[in-house]
Amino acid sequence: MVIRLAAAAALVALGGNTATGGGLTASQPCPNAIGYTCSTLDVPLDHSGRVPGTLPLAVGVSDNKNAKHGVLLLITGGPGQPGVPLLGRVPRILGAELGDYRIVMYDQRGTGAGALSCAALQGAMGASDLYPPPASAVRACAAKLGARRQFFGTDDVVADMEALRKALGVDRWTLDGISYGTYVGERYALAHPEHVAKLVLDSVVPHNGLSDLGVVEFAATRRVLRAVCGGDSCTNDLAAVIKARHNGPLLLDALTFESILDPTFRRTFDVPALLRTARRGNPAQLTSFLAYVRRTEAAPPEFLDQGLHASALCADWRYPWGSSAAPLAGRLAQLERAAARLKARDLFPYDRRTALDNGFIRQCLPWSPTPPTPLATGKLQVPTLLLNGDHDLSTPLEWARQELRLAPQGELVVVPGAGHSVQSRAVSDVGLRAVADFLR
Repeated sequence: MVIRLAAAAALVALGGNTATGGGLTASQPCPNAIGYTCSTLDVPLDHSGRVPGTLPLAVGVSDNKNAKHGVLLLITGGPGQPGVPLLGRVPRILGAELGDYRIVMYDQRGTGAGALSCAALQGAMGASDLYPPPASAVRACAAKLGARRQFFGTDDVVADMEALRKALGVDRWTLDGISYGTYVGERYALAHPEHVAKLVLDSVVPHNGLSDLGVVEFAATRRVLRAVCGGDSCTNDLAAVIKARHNGPLLLDALTFESILDPTFRRTFDVPALLRTARRGNPAQLTSFLAYVRRTEAAPPEFLDQGLHASALCADWRYPWGSSAAPLAGRLAQLERAAARLKARDLFPYDRRTALDNGFIRQCLPWSPTPPTPLATGKLQVPTLLLNGDHDLSTPLEWARQELRLAPQGELVVVPGAGHSVQSRAVSDVGLRAVADFLR
């Protein structure tokens, strides 16, 4: 940390801002965000120092250096989503508290201009977590990236954040993470609690890093469809369609997508109606819905990079075959044994194929061995606000309740009818008011 003046030291002691530190270079006004300065932060490829090389990360910082509540870092999701291109959306994410903080966003390693860019895998999955990619695309990506895949886990992102904090010259900052950004924020707060003033977790991913093959998401589907349809009719229709058409992984992906863009499940497509008509033998609306989702999920690596997505999630999480270090031989057998142990009531309205073939599993099953990211342990020892929409299937409310148990200073605000990313896609101002009150 570079502190040249006693006045700057006093600001740091209060959790305030200082001038940009020596680690940020090539500073200039951000081209697409008035009132922000864009810079570059060079970080080690390997923070242990054993492997040489650096990565340039784009950073955007608002120009209100003397904001009374200090620095607020907005952490984007994915993994694979950049930050700096989204600076223009900040007023949609933050409300009355916006002027009280100096806002920072940055491109996590492997995103934006530094995307790892695996063409076949990107073409197969686009911006989806759950669309099942072909194993050949996964293998081609792992081969292209080679050994450097091991340097794109969340522990590396946390180390980059610590370098960014020092470059900004702040002692304590506030973190606001959305989706995978909540996981990053949790991991940073566990590693550096003394440097976190407050933590906002919007659309929560729990920090335990354990896969359950989708059981929580299946239960969330039952709960959300029951709320949308006023009973079990939609869930039963969904189960019948999957049994007849064996398309559970595609429907899990499509319904999750719809919970992000239209958590009513009725505006863009009338999901209850198309499930009902498909069950009765007329799949035309269902076919149109699935095709629409596929078209809309298409995205270039600069928007959400699937090479980074695989590098991070396959190393971060633990699966039925163990960690990312497990040999490829034997993984499928262990996966099938774990799926066979699931009871029908755990899977409903989906099926065992959905547990075996969803995108999370099919991206990491053939991902060649790489050193795993250490699992996080402990509880969040900082003031924490958790936000979740009760119609979110991407990061279900059940996950937020799970993380709340690991946050002794936490408060959970549930936004009725909302889907994913409460702050940017709110159906009401419940979440925004809660964030403003918490931050101010």
